[in-house]
Amino acid sequence: MKLLEGKKALILGLANDRSIAWGITKAFKEQGASIALSYMNDAIKKRVEPLAQEIGADFIFEMDVTNDAHYPSMREAVEKNWGKFDIIVHSLAFADKEDLSREFVHTSRKGFAMACDISAFSLVGVTDALHDLMNDNGSIISMTYYGSQKVVKNYNVMGVAKAALEASTRYLAYDLGPRGIKVNCISAGPIKTLAASGISGFRGLLSQVEEIAPMKKNVTPEDCGGAAVYLASHLSGGVTGQVLYVDSGLNILGGF
Repeated sequence: MKLLEGKKALILGLANDRSIAWGITKAFKEQGASIALSYMNDAIKKRVEPLAQEIGADFIFEMDVTNDAHYPSMREAVEKNWGKFDIIVHSLAFADKEDLSREFVHTSRKGFAMACDISAFSLVGVTDALHDLMNDNGSIISMTYYGSQKVVKNYNVMGVAKAALEASTRYLAYDLGPRGIKVNCISAGPIKTLAASGISGFRGLLSQVEEIAPMKKNVTPEDCGGAAVYLASHLSGGVTGQVLYVDSGLNILGGF
């Protein structure tokens, strides 16, 4: 039997076929899960629709996490198509490009609030809207990065937002633990995605991993997909409130 046979997984934040979310989506499908995908607007919908067809998604739905009206409409779509479900993957983050290319001290109030709202609060909002539709022993997985723990040049306000995401993960894990619902993060190493293109000096991060990480290689969306299958399945039954690093071991090093 496949690891996710009979499970229903909601994937939020798929942008294109180079997304970490796409690596996770493919891995889930290979392990027997049913899939639903979100899109933020009509432009993203044009990219998501062919991927949904390719993967055989049960349905797609509009979800802009900054729009309060989309939370109940998301719930309605899930309830109408599935009733109950098992897994949420939160792969959503955004910061103003200016705030990722100048010193952190110059971060604007608006930019700070926006990064934390989209990248961190959205996990809380989505969970609040959907958790009572989740089956017991379900799983919620979000995507973070090492810049939440240590200073990574040009990651700036996104590091603060990811730190908030990780803290939110722990508090959600506490709230949902009695039902056996696990809440965890995957901290991926640098991967060439649409989101990464906004980070100044990103190519240098990729080179650094190949040069000094213990495994001497960059990770892929497929690596993250394997980790997500573990976190979504019964194999991680006692694991919650954690950050799972998928970064070729870069995070274990000091002084780099």
